[in-house]
Amino acid sequence: MANHKSAEKRIRQAEAKRLRNRYVAKTTRNAVRKFRALTEKEEAQKQYPSVCSMLDKLAKRNIIHKNKAGNLKSKLAAHVNAL
Repeated sequence: MANHKSAEKRIRQAEAKRLRNRYVAKTTRNAVRKFRALTEKEEAQKQYPSVCSMLDKLAKRNIIHKNKAGNLKSKLAAHVNAL
């Protein structure tokens, strides 16, 4: 257990950040899953920028690797173009 007040605070902060990161990552994964299920090109073109923005934010915060975000965005763009 923590012996200092600062260590206890750090534990609280780390837990809050972990939960926030988990929530944001899960929300983004669900958005990607819903995006891949789309069959209408117009709807996909509307949603593409918001999904890419979510992926960029995850990469910026180091929740996912920047190359993984780039790969996902590339595959989603290919999905839009294939519709």
